[in-house]
Amino acid sequence: MRTTTALSLGGGGIITTKACGGSSSGGQPSAGGAGPVQHPSALDGTVGKNDAFTISLTDDAGDDISNLAAGRYKLTVHDDSGIHNFHLSGSGVNVKTDIQKTGTETFTVNVKPGIYTFVCDIHPQMKGSFTVS
Repeated sequence: MRTTTALSLGGGGIITTKACGGSSSGGQPSAGGAGPVQHPSALDGTVGKNDAFTISLTDDAGDDISNLAAGRYKLTVHDDSGIHNFHLSGSGVNVKTDIQKTGTETFTVNVKPGIYTFVCDIHPQMKGSFTVS
């Protein structure tokens, strides 16, 4: 499930944040509400396309990750902005891109049952979470 939140910055600016698997406030997925277990062959993270305040995590078919099967995955992150990063963390996983660099990075992650989060470290309102079953 993809949710979108618009936040006012007081000066008239708007931040739009995409979150996968969580609530619009970036909360944790609810028990039983994560949907069917997903078994993708790879994961695809994207952050800051055109310097936008967006972050997402999808499978190799472009579907949002909400309830991932435990296992080992190739994670390709498209960090499209020099003002954001993509940081994935959870049980035994802590990988991130550099805030000031752009480009594509590939990680191998071994996920175990639990809750995982992805966030832009410098803009913590840009976040999402998913369950691993």
